[in-house]
Amino acid sequence: MEFSGGFFDFLTHHLKQFIEYTAFSNMTIGHIIMIIVGLVFITLAITKEYEPLLLVPIGFGMIIGNIPFYPGLQIGIYEQGSVLNYLYFGVINGVYPPLIFLGIGAMTDFSALISNPKLMLIGAAAQLGIFGAYMLALLLGFSPEQAGAIGIIGGADGPTAIFLTSKLAPELMGAIAVSAYSYMALVPVIQPPIMKLLTTKKERLIRMKPPRAVSKTEKILFPILGILLTCFIVPSGLPLLGMLFFGNLLKESTVTNRLAETARGPLIDIVTILIGLTVGASTQANTFLTTRSLSIFALGAISFVIATFGGVMFCKFINLFLSKDNKINPLIGNAGVSAVPDSARVSQMIGLQYDKTNHLLMHAMGPNVAGVIGSAVAAGILLSFLY
Repeated sequence: MEFSGGFFDFLTHHLKQFIEYTAFSNMTIGHIIMIIVGLVFITLAITKEYEPLLLVPIGFGMIIGNIPFYPGLQIGIYEQGSVLNYLYFGVINGVYPPLIFLGIGAMTDFSALISNPKLMLIGAAAQLGIFGAYMLALLLGFSPEQAGAIGIIGGADGPTAIFLTSKLAPELMGAIAVSAYSYMALVPVIQPPIMKLLTTKKERLIRMKPPRAVSKTEKILFPILGILLTCFIVPSGLPLLGMLFFGNLLKESTVTNRLAETARGPLIDIVTILIGLTVGASTQANTFLTTRSLSIFALGAISFVIATFGGVMFCKFINLFLSKDNKINPLIGNAGVSAVPDSARVSQMIGLQYDKTNHLLMHAMGPNVAGVIGSAVAAGILLSFLY
């Protein structure tokens, strides 16, 4: 009987211990909410095709990060020594964003911008969202460093947001990264109503001159001159801008095709998987579901609205000084945010709704790629006086 009683106690103790280690025993309503959010992200990516390369990894990462576990097992993303924590190192220390920029540079054609340099100004005007959100974040009581990290959401550039946040406010990384990538994916939903509200039917029908042909020499000189001009002004943007222009030189030189293919193919795909999955996993309910996170999401939405407003209204402003034959269709102003190429596709989509023969995509790519440069420059400016 003693043996059977001891064996029973042994079984009971270990069964109780096993139950304590299950996710069911450690589940909270917050974990359930975040798992549902992850499922929504995956659903939007698959059914609506909203940035699936980003939302699928982030959504699945949310599920991984919100399966509750017994503390101390070294499996959570915030537990030192865990595998997820090692992978998250590239996010929290800003390693992944420059590699993403290398790939972006290797896949980007700057011809539309080179052929019409004034489109660079539209990309700059759209960065208004960054500084608008920065001011609002300060008013809400965030520190200057935190406000700068929140403001960069308005640049519609996930890697830039991660890079700047890793330097200024790593404690806000989860909320800012998820907010930036979420709004990037929702560009086709957020921007069209603003574009239609700010433009007249006559303005939407403006036909722009076809961009001129750009020579190979111009394409090769652009990344070299680009890094010299931007990084001499804002050296703190060097990690992002340097990799962006280096990737573009690999593409345009045509003598490093293997390197360019690697940068815009396998390399950027691997880094996208790692950055998406770990950013998603960083949304653990106990650290993510806070009033501060909700405030960041609200500010992110406002910054996107301000950025779109700035780009469209600047086109209308600059048209006051252009001849009738050289006017810019203000529908391309939204593309000044650097969600490449989705915001440019939105310009094309809205333009075709009013004129089936008016293709704005090539024109919109000018401010779109300018927005990539502009957001990196803005991040460098914020870093230079807040770090």
